[in-house]
Amino acid sequence: MKYISTRDGSHSRTAAQAILEGIAPDGGLYLPQEIPALSREMLEELCPLTYQERAARILGMFLTDYTKEELEQCVKGAYDEGFDEGRPAPLSTLSDGTALLELWHGPTCAFKDMALQLLPRLMTAAMAKEGDGRQVVILVATSGDTGKAALEGFRDVPGTRIMVFYPQQGVSRMQKRQMTTQQGNNVSVMAIEGNFDDAQTGVKKIFGDRALQEELGEKGFVLSSANSINWGRLVPQIVYYISAYCDLAADGRIKLGDQVNFCVPTGNFGNILAAHYARRMGLPVGMLVCASNENDVLTELMNTGVYNRNRPFHTTISPSMDILISSNLERLLYELSGCSDETVRQLMESLSATGRYQLSENAMEQLRGGFWGGCCGEEETKATIRDLFEEYSYLCDPHTAVAMNVARQYQRETGDNRPMVVVSTASPYKFADSVLSALGRTDIPEDDFEKAALLERLSGVSIPAPISALRDRSQRFDACCAPAEMPDAVKSFLLK
Repeated sequence: MKYISTRDGSHSRTAAQAILEGIAPDGGLYLPQEIPALSREMLEELCPLTYQERAARILGMFLTDYTKEELEQCVKGAYDEGFDEGRPAPLSTLSDGTALLELWHGPTCAFKDMALQLLPRLMTAAMAKEGDGRQVVILVATSGDTGKAALEGFRDVPGTRIMVFYPQQGVSRMQKRQMTTQQGNNVSVMAIEGNFDDAQTGVKKIFGDRALQEELGEKGFVLSSANSINWGRLVPQIVYYISAYCDLAADGRIKLGDQVNFCVPTGNFGNILAAHYARRMGLPVGMLVCASNENDVLTELMNTGVYNRNRPFHTTISPSMDILISSNLERLLYELSGCSDETVRQLMESLSATGRYQLSENAMEQLRGGFWGGCCGEEETKATIRDLFEEYSYLCDPHTAVAMNVARQYQRETGDNRPMVVVSTASPYKFADSVLSALGRTDIPEDDFEKAALLERLSGVSIPAPISALRDRSQRFDACCAPAEMPDAVKSFLLK
């Protein structure tokens, strides 16, 4: 299977090449020329399998230049250890029948582990196929969770270095602590003055700086990405939607062939796009509900067809969704435009020049046929955290609360009674202060670990081991730079 750029359909790569490059030379994103078909017979075969076995089968449908043995080894290394009880993506069901797909049982307690424990292994195998002896430099912009998951995934991986940029005031204290205490000899972490969009734009500019890439290339380095613009990040996410459906069927909660809805909290549009690709493969998915916080640029797109980042940027208690430039949307735009790379280029040029673009009527009709968008404010998020705990004894983080709130909005407004799976993306202990506040506590300690201890006593839910382990780690990284200084920071890290 070949992979093409959203901005130049004639530019093709193998899966291994696309994963190593991360982003196409023209600035576009790689996506497969065709989507493989998932038959009912294959779904039946997947139902009794473990998550790891399902993952190897599904990945093999997309990564056709990897051998079966290579994929099985990558999957085993990614998921056999580091996840609670060896179950990477369990389902929890509330008494009202709503299922929550918990994707935060990995080593950094966030859904990014599902892809970023696998990506380094896929990249290492790709380097063996395509590498020329140079070191791969992973550059990451993060709104909180991607950074730590990428750092942990690439820590001391031979032939790689990784540098993470995060907004100084745009992540939770626990997220910041996770990153700034990161261990490993090949890692670097840098705060920036600005928000996530500034960090993401800065990283994209580095990828587009040919002079810098040539300079680094002469020193034996090649740039790549671990953000969800990299297809190697997105394809592992397709797996957990298919696996969740198989779990529902295997447990008798649905019959094979029944449609289910997914509600996904998203900012960069990668997580929900993976669900869309699973649906395109043939997974019986009805509606994909796109949940946003107060940064509601995606909600407006779903409702009006206008994407407009010219709006106030809100710093919220769900920081991983504090995004106004949703990079992965470009892949969906390519599909909505009838696979027209020229249309995508025009839309991206408009976004760059004016901060906005508008979908055609045909594209909007397609979008509304499969997506529904809603948003949730800060007080509603807190109320949902409290309501879920009081009614169901279920403790959730703010991102999951946004999704639950929007899922209920969708059900009330449409009357759609198909089974709903809400995607839960992070442990509540990564946002203990916000969760405690939502539960009505006013005696919140200053110390992050005392907050976690209070939440544990209040809820009866144990503190995850990866969070507890941070207490004894000292801070390694405390530098901060302006977005314009990011290229110099990369050179300083690599050429020191």
